[in-house]
Amino acid sequence: MRLHEYQAKRVFADAGIPVPDSTLATTVEDAVEAAESIGYPVAIKAQVHVGGRGKAGGIKLADDAEEARAAAGDILGMDLKGYTVDRVLVEAAVDFVNELYVGVTMDRGAGQPVAMVSTKGGVNIEEVAAEDPDAIAREHVDPAYGLHPYQARKAVYDAGVDREVAGDVASILATLYDLWDEKDGSDAEINPVMITDDDEVIAADAVFNVDDDALFRQSEIAQLEGETTDDDLEAMAGEYGFDYVRLDGNVGIIGNGAGLVMTTLDLVDHYGGSPANFLDIGGGAKAGRVRNALEVVFADDNVDSVVFNIFGGITRGDEVARGINEALEEFETIPNPVTVRLAGTNSVQGMEILNTDLVTVEETLEAAVQRAVADAEEVAQ
Repeated sequence: MRLHEYQAKRVFADAGIPVPDSTLATTVEDAVEAAESIGYPVAIKAQVHVGGRGKAGGIKLADDAEEARAAAGDILGMDLKGYTVDRVLVEAAVDFVNELYVGVTMDRGAGQPVAMVSTKGGVNIEEVAAEDPDAIAREHVDPAYGLHPYQARKAVYDAGVDREVAGDVASILATLYDLWDEKDGSDAEINPVMITDDDEVIAADAVFNVDDDALFRQSEIAQLEGETTDDDLEAMAGEYGFDYVRLDGNVGIIGNGAGLVMTTLDLVDHYGGSPANFLDIGGGAKAGRVRNALEVVFADDNVDSVVFNIFGGITRGDEVARGINEALEEFETIPNPVTVRLAGTNSVQGMEILNTDLVTVEETLEAAVQRAVADAEEVAQ
């Protein structure tokens, strides 16, 4: 479960992490009223689950009511990487002299949580990790004992944080780890932590994701679940029990198993296409679940073609084929061309069942992906 920035900041503030004064607004007038109450300058920030909001025009600064009204008017209702913005966070702008990154996640390779600090805040941390990995100081944590105070201090000093603010940054890191641990977090980040001219340390952004399987013991966060859905597509996917991740491309992808879906995404990119989504229907999917998956993908306006990649283990190829046929037969006109690759359990039977008037069938994954990429290019022209 991904919290919005305004929700994550409430959680952080309640734990003692300093955040700017802010108010959530859903209309232009509410945004202007909030800005007047907070005091100028303010930042007006789109509340959607995408990165790079600033570069995409989803974050604007305002120095007076006229600018606040214009900024809120521009952002509310805008399409931001496939999401319609229906609320903005109006918060006090921070006059900063430095930006840091602080985060906690699970290092699956090490089998331990890891606390991270970098002086290269305010930019995509994945880019920093790829281009200059030494710029991120890391401390692995034994979950039986938690993040020791000396580890928080060591991460801060190893990152090269100025001595004047090192103690406050270490305190934020320690609090962030405690929240991550106590609330069953999967990822917790502040990017950037802003440092002001008088050495105040402020969390100017907030990311907090919680393990869905732990929501039964996180009642306060579970209550926010309805607010975390950005659009009708995510709501539909949630009702069907799918984790639907919207991407920027136009090739819709459905598979059974996260690894298989990731492989398909990589191949779409390899063959010159651009993935539109990540959708894993899971193992043992019956016809109805397959039909629901197609309904979700067809509802994504970015999708120009669809590729099904199914490897039968506990999932039976004939069941998948029936689901695809049932779904497509409901349409007078099929919204997008569909390519299917079946392998494994009952795949031969499934290939025989598939209605080739409705889908294109390919024997190999590479051929299926190439066909889907070509179809998307043709539709997009």
